[in-house]
Amino acid sequence: QVQFVESGGGLVQPGGSLRLSCVASGSISGFYAMHWYRQDLGKQRELVAAASLLATTHYTDSVKGRFTISRDNTKKTVYLQMNNLKPEDTAVYYCNAAKTLTGGSLFDWGQGTQVTVSS
Repeated sequence: QVQFVESGGGLVQPGGSLRLSCVASGSISGFYAMHWYRQDLGKQRELVAAASLLATTHYTDSVKGRFTISRDNTKKTVYLQMNNLKPEDTAVYYCNAAKTLTGGSLFDWGQGTQVTVSS
């Protein structure tokens, strides 16, 4: 079982930026994909971005051109750079390892990190 600790969230004004980090308790170099999900109150958890071992990426349409996912296997860390944030980006953000770029989460969810975009 690998555990994840997310950090970097906060309150930011529309148009602002945040960089989220997710540190794993064990190596992530063996996992094909690493994901960032988000969940807002009363809504289903949504896959936001994914990065594979082959350096391919996947983004949900609403964040394309604004968010960038990256992974540093040596640091057991996944990042999500979020630019030009919008109020609809407000949610708790989680990371996980996965079997594919678009699904197959492997482990229990961590506590996440809250992102609030508001003026």
